[in-house]
Amino acid sequence: MLKYIAIALLIASPAQALPGESTEQVLSWIQAHPVLRPEAGETTIVRKRDTPAMRFTFQASVLPPGRITVPSNRGEIRSEHFSVYDQINGVPPVLLEEYLRDIYGLDIFQDYQLAQTIFAYPNPETIELSRRLDQPGLADQYGELRTGKRFAYWLEVAYTPEGNPISGRMTIFLKEDVEKLLIELRDRV
Repeated sequence: MLKYIAIALLIASPAQALPGESTEQVLSWIQAHPVLRPEAGETTIVRKRDTPAMRFTFQASVLPPGRITVPSNRGEIRSEHFSVYDQINGVPPVLLEEYLRDIYGLDIFQDYQLAQTIFAYPNPETIELSRRLDQPGLADQYGELRTGKRFAYWLEVAYTPEGNPISGRMTIFLKEDVEKLLIELRDRV
């Protein structure tokens, strides 16, 4: 299944439904998207699985990223994210960027590339603390929050203790939700 996704990514059409648009429009886009190709019964969440070691998930949500809050408008998508787990080949940040380009198109990919990084983790202090305490888990998650002209982006990659990127997630969301997520990330890290 993930092999099909990789091939389909090469021919995917640009984004036609993005955060800020109606749930109906986003649901139609998901149903018609050549990469996402939901199974019967899948609506805002699409899951693909080759094996237990390889998975892909896409989700559109009326909630902003981060801690759950009461949605201000259940008819508007506030965030979309996809996550990839690949125990065999790994999930480096560049793979998530390729998925972003192939799912959403060149315009959104360029917005992401030109976006300003406003927060990244782990910070040098966390890395040093992890080394001193001999607890590599403290620094096993890499993330960055970016704001572009159109959207905000949150990339996160989890690494094994051996340093292999095993899973990753990319979230595209409304810029008005950046401050909420930034506060939550600073509290977490």
